[in-house]
Formats: sequence, C-alpha cells, structure tokens
Amino acid sequence: MHRGLFLICVLLVTSACSEKPLDTDGMIYLGGGEFNMGTNDGFPYEGPTHPVRLDPFWIDETEVTNAKFAKFVEDTSYVTTAEQLGDAGVFSPELEQWTLVKGADWRHPEGRMSSMYERLEQPVVHVSWSDAVAYCTWEGKRLPTEAEFEFAARGGKEGTIYPWGDEFTPGGKHQANTWQGEFPHQEEAADGFPGVAPVKSYPPNDYGLYDISGNVWEWVNDWYDPNYYRGSPVRNPPGPLEGREKVQRGGSWLCSSNYCMGYRVASRMMTEPDSGLNNLGFRCVGDK
Repeated sequence: MHRGLFLICVLLVTSACSEKPLDTDGMIYLGGGEFNMGTNDGFPYEGPTHPVRLDPFWIDETEVTNAKFAKFVEDTSYVTTAEQLGDAGVFSPELEQWTLVKGADWRHPEGRMSSMYERLEQPVVHVSWSDAVAYCTWEGKRLPTEAEFEFAARGGKEGTIYPWGDEFTPGGKHQANTWQGEFPHQEEAADGFPGVAPVKSYPPNDYGLYDISGNVWEWVNDWYDPNYYRGSPVRNPPGPLEGREKVQRGGSWLCSSNYCMGYRVASRMMTEPDSGLNNLGFRCVGDK
C-alpha cells in the first residue's frame, strides 16, 4: 500500500532514541485487578463480555498534547507519517464529510492555513499508530493494550455505560467532548466545544483520568479482530498477533447518539495503522 513506510519509520526512530527511565509525573498508577471487559448490548464486535485480569501499570492522565509532541519532535527531528505523505483525513462539519486534505498534519490540523501553535494544550492529532509508538518509546513508555484502556476508562465502575455512570449528562452537565445533534448535519456544541477541546476541559473519571471518553479517539497497541474476545487470554490479553487494522478506544468529538456512540466504555473502533485523522490521538502507559 502507498503508506507502507510507516513501520520502517518507527523502527528507525525507536532504535535512534534511547529509552528514558519511566517518569511518572502526569501519570496515574493503577494497581491492576479483575473486571468484565466488553459488552453484550452494543455492536457485535464489542462482545461478548469476558473476564480479564491485569497486572499493575501507570497511565497518562491526559491525551498527549501538541506541546508535548512538539518537544518530542524537537528532540528527535521525527517526521510523522502524514508529513511524509503530504495529506491526512479532515472531517469538516461545514462540508459534513471527511476529506483528504493536502498539507494537513499534526502542525496543521485542518490544512496548511491552520496551526497547532494556537492549540498547544489540545491533544495532538494526525498521528499514525507508528507515530504514537515512536513518541511513547521516546518517553520510556508504550501504548496501552485494549484491555488496559478499558480497565482505566471504567474507573473502577463495573458494568456502567460511560466512565461516569449510566446517565449521559448527569445533572444536565456534559462529562465529555462529543457531538450534540444529528451527525453529520447538526452540531449544537452544547458541551462548549465544536471541535477538539483542550485536555482537562471535563471532569476526570474516578481514577483521575481526563478525556478517557470523547475528545479524540486513542490508538492502543492491539490489532483488530472482531472475534478476539471469544477466546482471548484472561490475564493481560495482548491482542491478536497480526491484522490489517489497529484498535482505537475512547470515542471523539465526532461521536453522537445517532452514530457510533464511541464515548461508551466498551466502544471500539479500528483503522489502518498509517491513518492520520483530526479526531485521533493517543496516550501512553508505563510498567511498574
């Protein structure tokens, strides 16, 4: 495929960067434990519900921001997949569709005339899976597994629909950056943001994690297999050995009640690992 250089790029960068010892500043320690992963009430590929047991790990309290990614690029001279290709996917609420925009990349979220320098505390977007891996390696961290992400997102709540409970807007207050109105024709922005929001704009979950639901989808380490849950290991499931697409978790500002409802705790999405989109970012985890 025309984007097939992404694995070569991440291997070059991760071999060139010396791994740092884990700096837990800005991270939350989770002691591991058991939970029921997935759902029997969503899309077929979100189930069945199955028991999972995880070892302890650390996880970033927010998505990786433009400011943090800029430091990584300054230190390593890393060139992202979108920059190499010269284009990336941008959803325009005005056009009500996705468009492959020339010049769109992490520095220019909507194309050449836009700039991330006005959005330093927003999550970095237009990063491929390999870009995310390269950043995490530079930090001495790694991408979370899908199981680790869902465990963290649940915040210790068993069986709830959202990280904060079963009511979408408890007390009439928005808990995440999502799409209000009928997607893609109407965006009411009742949550205060018509697009990507700065991190920490909404309350954290009970583990202290911000934007673990909504804002931008987040890459995880796992390959996607719609049937993996039916036979995955109970302890520390690593995901399938191979695949064509990588899993994303957490939902984004484009998720609505009439579309994917990706802000649900058990929701999962998948895309080719070289994709760059303006609703897709990541956060890292570290081992104890």
